[in-house]
Amino acid sequence: MHTLSAGHPDQILTVEDVFHAYGTVTALDHVSMHARAGEFLTILGESGSGKTTLLRLISGLEKPTRVASLQLGGEDVANVPAFARNCTTVFQNYALFPHMTVGANVEYGLKVRRVNYEERRKRAMDALKLVRLDGKYDRQIHQLSGGERQRVALARALVPQPAILLLDEPLGALDEKLRGDMQIELMDIHRRLGMTFINITHSQEEALTMSDRIILMRKGKIVQSGTPADMFDRPNSRFSAAFMGVENLVDGNLTAIHDDHVIATVKDSIITGKFTGTAAPIPGMKVVIGIRAERLHIGPPPAGENGINVLQCRKTDAVYKGKYLDQTVETPIGHLKVRLWDPSLESAAETLWFRHGDCVVMN
Repeated sequence: MHTLSAGHPDQILTVEDVFHAYGTVTALDHVSMHARAGEFLTILGESGSGKTTLLRLISGLEKPTRVASLQLGGEDVANVPAFARNCTTVFQNYALFPHMTVGANVEYGLKVRRVNYEERRKRAMDALKLVRLDGKYDRQIHQLSGGERQRVALARALVPQPAILLLDEPLGALDEKLRGDMQIELMDIHRRLGMTFINITHSQEEALTMSDRIILMRKGKIVQSGTPADMFDRPNSRFSAAFMGVENLVDGNLTAIHDDHVIATVKDSIITGKFTGTAAPIPGMKVVIGIRAERLHIGPPPAGENGINVLQCRKTDAVYKGKYLDQTVETPIGHLKVRLWDPSLESAAETLWFRHGDCVVMN
């Protein structure tokens, strides 16, 4: 069982030892997690990792097969129906009523709760202003763009003033430009409201941009959690590194431990890096070495600087990506990808270097 610390007074959500299965298929395999009050937490993972199932159990849309504890605001809600839980969900497909106006959609949850008309309208107008849809109260849903519909869904979820806002891949249906704009808007709304947001996504870029903390899932288990900087710079396994966008991963053997760094051999080359694996480093163990493409440099290493790995290289293929050029080089440890942000400064040297601190070693 992977357990994240629980029981702190600032925790607004605590899930302890949840197991959930669909027939013979295990969706969540003894998962424990928490969310702090005011936190922007992202649950990240590929399709089938269990992240959406976990969100549905938190929201009450599904009842877990077994759970030791599911607390929201300090109260056990494991058997509380979805409508009675103090959280709301924004879905990827918006789930708006096409026959209702924007205002009626936003007010719907309040109407179900028997809030009077004047209060409903005021809160709906405030929510629409918050998501920058002033003046769209009387519009029909079909008159809105995809981005505007997403904002309506967000306003509808915010109107009941929940303790937690659950976001089920809310940006997945938007184009790249609009997705970037909505990331900024969600971050701004989160900052202004101080509410707890729990976001589900398969996009590591989205998770890194928006989150205070990230939980990475795979096959129904939590495999790593931490701040965006932790996840980006200190992946703890080949899977975590690959999922978080580490382009260069090679197999090796750990040979020595030296202060805060470890030494590994890859074929006949010696590589020094920082150990970020889940188990204690032991000489002789098989390891994976990871280096991000943007942390590799072609050319002579800086004069007089210690803590650098140096390899001979030969350039092969290159792929133009607009903002940068991905240059593949052949080295003694295999083919590596180097990201060149200014190809005009590209060196003709046959030397590749990278700092010890930019190289991660995992078990």
